[in-house]
Amino acid sequence: MKRKIALALAGVMALGLVGCGSGSDGGAKTTDEAAQAVVDESGELDDLISAAQEEGTLVVYGSCEEDYLAAACDHFEELYGIDVQYQRLSTGEVQSKIEEENGNPSGDVWFGGTTDPYNVAASEGLLEPYEAINAKHLLSDEYKDADGNWYGIYKGILGFMVNKDELERMKVDAPKDWKDLLDSKYQGLVWMSNYNTAGTAKLVINTMVQKYGHDEGVKYLTDLDKNIEVYTKSGSGPSKNVGTGECVVGIGFLHDALAQIVDNGYGNIDLIIPSSGTSFEIGATAIFKGCQHPNAAKLWIEYALSPECVELAAQNGSYQFLLLDNAKQPEVAEEFGLDPDNVMDYDFEDAKENTAQYVEDVMNALGSAADDRFETE
Repeated sequence: MKRKIALALAGVMALGLVGCGSGSDGGAKTTDEAAQAVVDESGELDDLISAAQEEGTLVVYGSCEEDYLAAACDHFEELYGIDVQYQRLSTGEVQSKIEEENGNPSGDVWFGGTTDPYNVAASEGLLEPYEAINAKHLLSDEYKDADGNWYGIYKGILGFMVNKDELERMKVDAPKDWKDLLDSKYQGLVWMSNYNTAGTAKLVINTMVQKYGHDEGVKYLTDLDKNIEVYTKSGSGPSKNVGTGECVVGIGFLHDALAQIVDNGYGNIDLIIPSSGTSFEIGATAIFKGCQHPNAAKLWIEYALSPECVELAAQNGSYQFLLLDNAKQPEVAEEFGLDPDNVMDYDFEDAKENTAQYVEDVMNALGSAADDRFETE
């Protein structure tokens, strides 16, 4: 049975974390041999596994969907007998938290969520570089930070999800491309996430700046604001409301909406890849600099870069494309075409250096329009 615990945070309110065990012994333990086989067949991690087990605890901040987060934490604990405590937070919330803690983090690792906030944290010296052995299985070097600050585990495509029944009722055509969203017929119908709290929204900003140039990209977003009804705290907020019709047109990651189709039976959702091109997230994992359980944190990175970890995503309602050459892709993602050819050549270095400034530029341009539509709870 999962248990809630309180973890004291310096200078901020205590936060509830979920422990993954079934009892005070930290959960069921397997043999060291079985644990090793999951992430390392060569024996290179023997010393790391022993050191991590001596530390005995790992604290995970997860920005992927909670079902996947819980499954991965449970599995890690079962494999190694290490007590895992976790909390689901948006990437923006994690970024704010570790900035406040300033090198004395309460968490050990970050798991899931788009890399734009990871890059900001890395530029601020808040992530611990690590040369992961299992990174050799990544499909491309673009799926890891050049300095080892983070490693990619999945890829998600940015696009639109629409409630086709509501659009038909309103006699409104579905948008096909980014500029279509500026049409006044979509006024009050569009949802996206909050630029301050969601990595998804930061990716939208970077996508528009890279697609149209800085000034035109910011102008696009201020024009788009006229049609937006809600800016949700989390990037998956629009997708979770489009099937019910509360959100008619959502901007976000298409795999989040795919989960609503596959797992919740919302056949009224259409997925749209913008015709002129789109960008993608790399969902990542990283170690917090100065963390209290550094060996357990390194072992988590190795585990996160294993098929046994990443394949848990599709088993728990997350249908992203996986980035490891030894992992099985979720068939449903392939069936829905969520690995398109018209993705932008996304400039990760520009995003790493300038995301925080771009967010500030957009919020300043919005001015008083940055109102209570921007959800923080």
